Amino acid sequence: MNKRELLTMSTAAAIGLVPAASAQVGVTGPTLLTVSGEIGRTNRGPLDPVLDQLMLKHGIAFEKAFVFDSPALGRLPQVTIRPTLEYDAKPHVLRGTLLLSVLAAAGVKADQPLQLALRALDGYNVTLSLQDARSYRMIVATHIDGMPLGLGGLGPQWAVLDVDRVMPFKDRPLKERFASCPWGLYHLGVASA
Repeated sequence: MNKRELLTMSTAAAIGLVPAASAQVGVTGPTLLTVSGEIGRTNRGPLDPVLDQLMLKHGIAFEKAFVFDSPALGRLPQVTIRPTLEYDAKPHVLRGTLLLSVLAAAGVKADQPLQLALRALDGYNVTLSLQDARSYRMIVATHIDGMPLGLGGLGPQWAVLDVDRVMPFKDRPLKERFASCPWGLYHLGVASA
């Protein structure tokens, strides 16, 4: 095996396309989203410095985490939003679960002042408060216009909100409305504020 193949396999393991060495109870498919930090439920162990290469490169570290595959995200209550996207200036139907539902499934106590670090595959990182995620009704979108969000596009998950209807975003120019919405979302870090 050459170095490129090894790097490709390591990156694939980091984003969940091949199983990581740590046990993932209740997850049967590839891990798509990892939640770590101040969580009350876990289904995987610590960051693996060999197999979690992308998280390692992004400076993510944890002793415990809760992971979701596509069926696990799909079992959470689903919502739909219809924002106008900056890429084509047209409204699209985005479906997924509320970010708060993802956090609740990971055992996050919603009554505490918490900071959320949302990390995308390309390294883009957004920090917002739990209160903001709640008031914005941010979702973890998995589908656009009835089709799954794809890796290499805006997916497989996109932390997004209905920017056409939520203050203060709706009054901003279209190109400035999505700065708090990382597409390619793969990690949520939860920390005390």
